[in-house]
Amino acid sequence: MNEKIEAILNEVGKVIRGKDEAIELVMTAILAKGHILIEDVPGVGKTTLAVAFSRAMELTERRLQFTPDVLPSDVVGFNMIGADGEFQYKPGAILCNLMLADEINRTSTKTQSALLEVMEEGQVTVDGVTRQLPNPFVVVATQNPVGSAGTQMLPESQLDRFMIRLSMGYPTMEEEMRLIKERQDINPLDFIQEIISKRELLQMQDQVKQIYVDDKVLKYLSRIVDGTRKHAMISLGVSPRGTLAFMDMSKGRAFVKGRTFVLPEDIQGVASAVLAHRLLLNGKARMAHITEQDVVEEIVNKVPVPKL
Repeated sequence: MNEKIEAILNEVGKVIRGKDEAIELVMTAILAKGHILIEDVPGVGKTTLAVAFSRAMELTERRLQFTPDVLPSDVVGFNMIGADGEFQYKPGAILCNLMLADEINRTSTKTQSALLEVMEEGQVTVDGVTRQLPNPFVVVATQNPVGSAGTQMLPESQLDRFMIRLSMGYPTMEEEMRLIKERQDINPLDFIQEIISKRELLQMQDQVKQIYVDDKVLKYLSRIVDGTRKHAMISLGVSPRGTLAFMDMSKGRAFVKGRTFVLPEDIQGVASAVLAHRLLLNGKARMAHITEQDVVEEIVNKVPVPKL
């Protein structure tokens, strides 16, 4: 594994105990220039995870708590008349390197849609004027499980713009005991060390783009995606945008593992996180209590692994 990547994972692991797989997936998505959606119950460390990453990589971070009264202008900014009578742009929370959109599914669809251009194009448009966001830029959004008080489902177009969706879950009893002991006198977040600068992160992101993908591996990935469009339990399969995210995430995992080429195991390792939230199951699947992760796992197991 890349030494600096390992050091970042270790720093974040100081405050998020026992969630190594989730931490590695978030790191991989950041390297692949993707956005992250963390779906879980309140209080399991979603916000802490985002803050820890921002401090380990010299990223300016802002947090916006999404409630029903949050407006699009709170996200992207607005124009107001200044003392000189001219319009002046007042930046929204989005102008940063790492935007933490907390409980994104508690706000209105109009406010959610303000993030679409931001996440896809890396820019904001207010009153016809377009402004570029800082680089690097990543959105880490959290949402409570659908059905929790005051929540509503994110539309498919919004979900498709998140490179991965993951769940952290509760810690084990041993991990929770350790967490309690560590938090008695100090907050581990205060001791996170900066491992890389923003410039170094940008260099790593460029290196991820250069990761080699053999045609056999590319065909393997494409067959998995195609399987989501033909499965009997799925009414909406993975989009071409999802395919590109799948490829970028696989490259990111190869980089994290210290390789300059993608292997089938990289594709398998990120498949569920990249594909599951992009699928729309039909009534037959819901009646059988089959989840999106179950379907992705089934498809991956059925597609023959290429011999390299």
